[in-house]
Amino acid sequence: MPTTSNIVSRVASTDAIVLEIQDFLGVCTPEAWVSHALDDLATLLIDHANCEYKAAATGMSLITKYRNKPRLQRLMARLVREEMLHYEQVLVLMDQMGVNYRPLTASRYAKTLRDAVRCDEDGRLVDTLLVGAIVEARSCERFAALWPRLPIRLGKFYKSLLRSEGRHYQDYLSLAREFADTSDVEQRLIHFLEIDQTLIETADDEFRFHSGVPA
Repeated sequence: MPTTSNIVSRVASTDAIVLEIQDFLGVCTPEAWVSHALDDLATLLIDHANCEYKAAATGMSLITKYRNKPRLQRLMARLVREEMLHYEQVLVLMDQMGVNYRPLTASRYAKTLRDAVRCDEDGRLVDTLLVGAIVEARSCERFAALWPRLPIRLGKFYKSLLRSEGRHYQDYLSLAREFADTSDVEQRLIHFLEIDQTLIETADDEFRFHSGVPA
């Protein structure tokens, strides 16, 4: 049975993860997006499932392309395993909540970030890792914004994802710093965070897990 001190430690750790990610991103999710999400849980869950699947696919793509990078292989193998578990868990919740899957168009968020990735081999790897870090950080930030206001079962699930999403962001960021010098990483990070801010704060025609302010 967990002691009170262990429970406090875990809560503090979760709070620390959220604070770190909010500081990293610099911009929090607008209240208008959160309010819209709470009124459209079906779309939220369907797109969340899509995001987990795509995150696993990104990890597999990196594993396939960079077999000569042992640490990347290990971290991405763990990430793929966890993202597919999350995908399965979201599907179970959808079934329990009576949410039927329907095709959704991809949001502008990930596509816009990916379109800004450099084309040369070294630049592409570093930028892809930085985009991965920002996407995972934004996911974690949105779970933190949502979970206290969701139905209990869904809220508990989203809170449980904070640790893994926070670790995924750290893994991506540490890998980017391993494969490029500090000045390049920081410069590119500023560039991608500016894109993230624009996408999060501006009006968006479609509601998605990573969309901007609902138009």
